[in-house]
Amino acid sequence: MSTEDENDLIFKALGHRSRRKIVDLLKLEPRTTGMLCDLLPELDRCTVMQHLGVLEEAGLVIAERRGRERWNHLDALPIHAIHERWIGPYAAYAASMLSKLKSQVESPV
Repeated sequence: MSTEDENDLIFKALGHRSRRKIVDLLKLEPRTTGMLCDLLPELDRCTVMQHLGVLEEAGLVIAERRGRERWNHLDALPIHAIHERWIGPYAAYAASMLSKLKSQVESPV
């Protein structure tokens, strides 16, 4: 799978509010599917499992079986890669432009 295809899966996965909430919950600590269901009472278990499947396909969640439990762990590396490609360079550009503007405003005419 190409990097562009992987990025599409990540953006698709993060495009839904419930999946972003699951990512936020897993950012704090790994959780079982049951724990996630308890924390997302507006969703039934089947829907939570479907969202976890999308997140897992995008490489954002790693599932680990322990007996009857399924522990879900966040893998933040794909998000970091998106940050490095998209956010980091644009943030640096914006900071550079603000620095130039500050210099222009503060310089005597």
